[in-house]
Amino acid sequence: MATSQQTRSNITLRGSTEIVTEFFGFSINNILYQRGIYPPELFKPVNKYGLTLLVASDEGLRRYLSQVLTQISEWLMNRCIQKLVIVIASVTTQQVLERWVFNIEADRSFSDARPAQKPEREIQSEIQAIMRQITSSVSCLPLLREACTFDLLVYTDESCEIPHAWEVSDPKYISNSAEVRLRSFTTKVHKVDACVAYRRTDDDL
Repeated sequence: MATSQQTRSNITLRGSTEIVTEFFGFSINNILYQRGIYPPELFKPVNKYGLTLLVASDEGLRRYLSQVLTQISEWLMNRCIQKLVIVIASVTTQQVLERWVFNIEADRSFSDARPAQKPEREIQSEIQAIMRQITSSVSCLPLLREACTFDLLVYTDESCEIPHAWEVSDPKYISNSAEVRLRSFTTKVHKVDACVAYRRTDDDL
């Protein structure tokens, strides 16, 4: 007689934090690669979420992202982070061309005494769908015809402790923008939904 397989997973606050932090790491790398912010030879393929994704091999970039993600992880644990925004701007004009926005909701009533229940494969499937959308975004977003740079903005609650190395920034909104909604995922502890806003070109008008 066949035994039923375990289909549910216990999700703790730390476990959820690790899932979301890892998701942000792969999302940032995927966006930087797909939007051509760095040369393709500075990325290497890895298998994750049932997909082949590209991650940075440049040590300086990897170190920077690691530092940012470590801090984001701490804020996720404290449930005081609201939003992560990846800003892409022109190197020459500093004009903001794209804003990739990841809104974060945390269940403030959650306690590890009663872990959340959700199959890991379901979470992975939801994340995979977002990664596929990021990868396919090049077909619907305007071509970036100039050298661009990126910045990471993090929105936190006032109760969050902010390290001295972090600076207050303006939101870097885009004038005359359009928006594409992306999918969302939830661990039952944290929920992340995403969208990308981009500057309209003359061809869009």
